[in-house]
Amino acid sequence: MWSVVTEPAYVKQWQYGSDLQTDWSVGSQIRFISEWQGQTFEQWGTVVHVDAPNRLAYSLFAPRPDLEDKPENYFTMTYIFDDDAGATTLTILHEDPRSGSQDTGDKEEEEDNPVLAALKTLAESIVK
Repeated sequence: MWSVVTEPAYVKQWQYGSDLQTDWSVGSQIRFISEWQGQTFEQWGTVVHVDAPNRLAYSLFAPRPDLEDKPENYFTMTYIFDDDAGATTLTILHEDPRSGSQDTGDKEEEEDNPVLAALKTLAESIVK
């Protein structure tokens, strides 16, 4: 399961075709680059925690015309892997401190989110 979240070839399959660029060292840069309808989209940030294969976290900035690239406009993605009798449970936390953010803190089931559904399908296909 760890590799599905950390290896660029796997990430590209569930993260809207994004190219992942990072070395997964704490303090190093992380970038997601994707193309859609002839435009390139980038998100960038910093790896803040790595405890393979248990926990991973990074800060990320998703540019918008009305949003400055400054620390208070970054959100944090945390992936927690729990192994129980050979089965892995993945918990994903999206912490967004920006006021007016669309993140409500509600857990979104994979059936409601195509990215989570693709992640689950990919992880299950690799484990088999």
